[in-house]
Amino acid sequence: MSDLTTKKAPTEAEIEAMARAALEALPAEFAALARDVAIRVEDFAPEDLLDEMQIDDPFDLTGLYDGIPVTEKSVSDQPGGPDIVWLFRRPLLDEWAARGNVSLGELVNHVVVHELAHHFGWSDDDIAKIDRWWE
Repeated sequence: MSDLTTKKAPTEAEIEAMARAALEALPAEFAALARDVAIRVEDFAPEDLLDEMQIDDPFDLTGLYDGIPVTEKSVSDQPGGPDIVWLFRRPLLDEWAARGNVSLGELVNHVVVHELAHHFGWSDDDIAKIDRWWE
């Protein structure tokens, strides 16, 4: 029996653990604030969200930030729940397999940092200081 037939795709919990490791690896000034962001992993984004975003192929969305960026928050905001970074397992696995040149952990880290950029209001230059993905 070949090694490929005995391997299983990483679970939602395993991908969540990779995402939490990405949060812990952030520079100290961001890591503490990022701990307040919830991580949720689902196989795919819900159909209504894909429709709202005008995305036809559910494999096209690997992650999403849902919340109010810290640059826009006000003390008068009524918290409706935590800010959330959503990761979509099947599209992540599909992109990882298609790329073939990065580990799944590296891809998850990249998506988490990109989604946190929305939370923190980071520019592309800010992202590049933290995520060396494009080097």
